Amino acid sequence: MHGISTHFGAGPTRVDALIDIDLRVDAGELVGLRGPSGCGKSTLLNVIGCVTEPSEGEMRIDDEPVYDRRWLRRDLRRLRLTRIGFIFQTHNLLPFLTATENVAEAMELNGVKPREARERAIALLDYFEMRQVNAYPSELSGGMAQRVAIARAIANTPHIILADEPTAPLDSARAQAVIDLLTRIAREQRAAVLVVTHDASIFHRFDRLVSMRDGRIEAQTTPAVSETANA
Repeated sequence: MHGISTHFGAGPTRVDALIDIDLRVDAGELVGLRGPSGCGKSTLLNVIGCVTEPSEGEMRIDDEPVYDRRWLRRDLRRLRLTRIGFIFQTHNLLPFLTATENVAEAMELNGVKPREARERAIALLDYFEMRQVNAYPSELSGGMAQRVAIARAIANTPHIILADEPTAPLDSARAQAVIDLLTRIAREQRAAVLVVTHDASIFHRFDRLVSMRDGRIEAQTTPAVSETANA
């Protein structure tokens, strides 16, 4: 994306959520996005995910122009379904569906036949070493539920994974396990993975750290450089 700005309201009530954002995340790259609360991190994820419309700038997904002062595609829901996977702080699993059914549903919405969707869902859960494939969300630990949520996010083999504080509700061991999974997705699935986080214990796991403040990107560093600066 280049020159992306997003504001809400007008006149004295106008809020500039994003200001002149330039950002590129490559296939196979795991990027951390950090900054104080209210600096625009979640808004940036929503713009990249084609949920929030920018006010200015240009954006490409898979080198396809999707925004240039206006949306260039009319089927944004289809674009999100096929190319973008979302992971949230809470797993947002449907409580009345099993782990397998939650993952399979994402594929069925994309036109995959139920039997094929179920088979692929089981394979994905096995890929993440998830054995409780018939358990309901209420029967899963926080770490296991997040594994199911990640499997659901990659069910349609998206090229972009957007994760908003995916380790926030987890202890340090489970947080590291989630980052292990996201790293695996980036490397093996060749997905561009962007993770919003406040968790300093995982900063060293990223290929690049992007720091935001007041709607702007103020720095892009390697973890080693960032850790040295904060020592």
